[in-house]
Amino acid sequence: MQRDLTKGNVMSSMLLFAGPMIAGNLLQQLYNIADTLIVGRYLGSDALAAVGSSFTLMVFLTSILLGLSMGSGAFFSMLFGAKREEDLKKSIVLSFTLIGVTALIINVAVILCIDPLLAVLQIPGDILGQTKEYLQVIFYGILFTFLYNYFASLLRAIGNSTMPLIFLAISAILNIVLDLGFILWFHMGVAGAAWATIISQAVSAAGIMLYSFRKVPLLHLKRHHFRFDKGLLKHIAQYSFLTCVQQSIMNFGILLIQGLVNSFGVAVMAAFAAAVKIDSFAYMPVQDFGNAFSTFIAQNFGAGQHKRIQKGIRAAVIAALVFCIIISLAVCLFAQQWMLLFVQPGETEVIAIGAQYLRIEGMCYAGIGCLFLLYGLYRGVGKPGISVVLTVISLGTRVILAYVLAPIPAIGLPGIWWAIPIGWVLADITGLVYYRWWSKKSAKMIADLSV
Repeated sequence: MQRDLTKGNVMSSMLLFAGPMIAGNLLQQLYNIADTLIVGRYLGSDALAAVGSSFTLMVFLTSILLGLSMGSGAFFSMLFGAKREEDLKKSIVLSFTLIGVTALIINVAVILCIDPLLAVLQIPGDILGQTKEYLQVIFYGILFTFLYNYFASLLRAIGNSTMPLIFLAISAILNIVLDLGFILWFHMGVAGAAWATIISQAVSAAGIMLYSFRKVPLLHLKRHHFRFDKGLLKHIAQYSFLTCVQQSIMNFGILLIQGLVNSFGVAVMAAFAAAVKIDSFAYMPVQDFGNAFSTFIAQNFGAGQHKRIQKGIRAAVIAALVFCIIISLAVCLFAQQWMLLFVQPGETEVIAIGAQYLRIEGMCYAGIGCLFLLYGLYRGVGKPGISVVLTVISLGTRVILAYVLAPIPAIGLPGIWWAIPIGWVLADITGLVYYRWWSKKSAKMIADLSV
């Protein structure tokens, strides 16, 4: 199951490695939909609102740990590609300690500060009790989220994208079963939904951790691997922190856009909620492909295979563009039909608004596909700071333009929708211009960089 991305056919290596990552994310999305249906259908709209209002906060907290793990994973890939096994083992100990301590601090902080957090989220009084009940349980699962994401990133870094998928599938199925059991049989309400989530997370975390230490020779650690190495820690902290910042900025920007959308009323809120789910589901495979591309770049960068990196870039661009063209046609041509999956046929205003959003975003998926590849490229060659800059440009443009254009009567709501692809394009141009300058700077691409 472990794949050395420095060997073999470039295109097939990336696609075979990316496949389980794409499948895992699709599975996660399907689980989220099932979880929403169970809570909404059996506990009612107030419970659904309580769980839903907690989701944004949990996504933000998870994005911090995911960013830290992904950053360390990029560095692990470089060491793996360079065959520096001793440094890799030392780095695993250092990064696990660093991110584990961070996760513990976050976990304790949110449990102690639950009431101030609820105040910041401006939870309505009629669902405040259920929201607090849900969060008081779900917060205990943060450490399990860290463990799963850490070891999943580690396994992917050394070419194993299959086992994270298997443990995610186990978690998703168990979660649905426990949801039904705790809610229908034991009548535990929203707390039951939370317990179902953290128990399934604990199972997947324990499983992937035990597999990693028992089945992966690179993780057979000895006493000298636990010695402090300032140089390695510096690299790990840099990669982890910058990738964490990137993930956090993305979620913060989405929160700002959501606030503006809410000002347009319930119909727009409903249309946006449904359309965003469709939108995210549509471009999610190319996002996962970008993460797989990052591992490919990092392994080959560590191995010093610059020509293979150039071949990989060309292959990735072709694969991403083909996918984006196909999915753009599917979303634009059938925008109303996609909206009907979430909205009743009689909700004509909601359907029209959502279809307008999907057609504007859908015709521009090549823009976000290119951006995901740029994120993966710069993270893979040791320049995560550039990925942060591109994220700031993309989301900064999106937020500023949305708030500037939306109040103009002649533009209005479509201004919010158009601000998103404009942000993608500006970030793409910046990333491509920088790459052109950077690749010309030396005789060989990235020859002046080292792990």
